[in-house]
Amino acid sequence: MTALTAPTAVVRTTGFERMLLTTATGLDRFVASRLERRAASRRPVDAQTAAGETRSDALAMGSIGMLPR
Repeated sequence: MTALTAPTAVVRTTGFERMLLTTATGLDRFVASRLERRAASRRPVDAQTAAGETRSDALAMGSIGMLPR
């Protein structure tokens, strides 16, 4: 991105507009950090899926004669 700068800054914002911009910046920062955290963590496995995987592993081991511990 390219930013254009002016030789003199003319700022005509009210306190309310500055408050809105500050709030929007804070919300953007919060959402970005939350998305980064969610992308880095593993997805939760529900109990039914975990039980099904454990059962299928036990069946596979039983089919070759190994008893699961």
